[in-house]
Amino acid sequence: MDSLEKRSVAALAAVYAMRMLGLFMVLPVFVLLGQDLVGATPALLGFAIGAYGLSQALLQIPFGMLSDRIGRKRLIHFGLALFAVGSLLAGLSEHVYGVIAGRVLQGAGAIASVLMALLSDLTREENRTQAMATVGLSIGVAFAVSLFLGPMLGELAGLPGLFYLTAGLALAGMALVQWWVPTPARETVHPDAQPASRQLKRVLTDGRLLRLDFGIFALHLVLTALFLVVPVTLQDKAGLPSGHHWWVYLSVMALGFIAMVPFIIIGEKKRLMKPVLCGAVAMLTFSCLLLLVSPPTLPVLWGTLFLFFMAFNLLEATLPSLISKESPAGAKGTAMGVYSTSQFLGAFVGGAVGGVLVERIGDAAPFQMMLVVLTLWLLAALTMRAPSHTKSFVVQLRSSGDDSEGGIDQALRQLPGVDDVTILSGSRTAYLKVDQQAFDAKALDGLAFVKQ
Repeated sequence: MDSLEKRSVAALAAVYAMRMLGLFMVLPVFVLLGQDLVGATPALLGFAIGAYGLSQALLQIPFGMLSDRIGRKRLIHFGLALFAVGSLLAGLSEHVYGVIAGRVLQGAGAIASVLMALLSDLTREENRTQAMATVGLSIGVAFAVSLFLGPMLGELAGLPGLFYLTAGLALAGMALVQWWVPTPARETVHPDAQPASRQLKRVLTDGRLLRLDFGIFALHLVLTALFLVVPVTLQDKAGLPSGHHWWVYLSVMALGFIAMVPFIIIGEKKRLMKPVLCGAVAMLTFSCLLLLVSPPTLPVLWGTLFLFFMAFNLLEATLPSLISKESPAGAKGTAMGVYSTSQFLGAFVGGAVGGVLVERIGDAAPFQMMLVVLTLWLLAALTMRAPSHTKSFVVQLRSSGDDSEGGIDQALRQLPGVDDVTILSGSRTAYLKVDQQAFDAKALDGLAFVKQ
């Protein structure tokens, strides 16, 4: 990357990370600190935890499409402003309904796909995968940091303090976008980075993608439901004060991350992604079963949470890669939009339904719900076809020539290793899905319609 690309990637990754940090910091402490809110019940607290996911799920794809019309930076500023206002509303509210409204507003700033589109505008095609991987890494780091930073800051500043800090992070993000992120000379549609309405039907009818979408739905349902019960269990049954929960989350997340790395390498290098995926889902299911039936002592809880977060980290890292590989050529942005919608919808359902179950049945009920959902996911994973090992490849076509799009499509599909082809009408761009081991880019040199 050149200096401008590095600056753009660093700034946008920071904006993404600060936003996710603000959303997730309250997760490990909300049930404990939210009990002091007026009108608080387990059901309403669960709804408040997951409320951001509902507005995120509803607005994720529309925001991505809207950015082509009104401009990337303008929409990002609007989304971050909504996020800041929602955070302030939640911090100032003494009633649980005010906090719910604030969380809904936080989620309404659904700018993830807009940030990715701006990132694509500011990076060259050959550097885009590296840029998006950097943003993905920043999200993972922000999530891990939020789980131990939340309990530490919650002890010092309380629930309002966490929301005020989140508002400050949103304002800092707006400043970064305004003064540090360059304004692109041209904003174009990037099928590999943002949703497109014409691709939605194709993505929503692909059985392989739907299985992965259900997977991320289940993963974040389970994560949100977990934090309805585990913080209370650590405090009331294991005898660990809430201000000390941070070291539990820090240790299980850090060690879980280290433990999952070899499985990622094995899955990618040995082309064993399906066994790795199924094993991780099975481990996640087993850890939820242990949380349901094991004695709630601190050593047992720590060991169970280690298994949970080892599997969680592995799945969180694996699923986006699988979506990228399984998505049709030229439709990765749309596939990722549906994937993200499923993720946030899972967070909403996990919080809302889990809270109702705690209130009406008891603390064991969310774990039973988690086991049912994870069992369904395990069955879906076991019966899915082994994932492909393809990557996206973009070919620029000559603006002149007598070749029809049909003829170009057929010629490209005949190349060794080409799995799928999509040609955007009028853009003179072809999106290919290629097997990395069988495809040789030099084969394109002999095609007259390919721009050298």
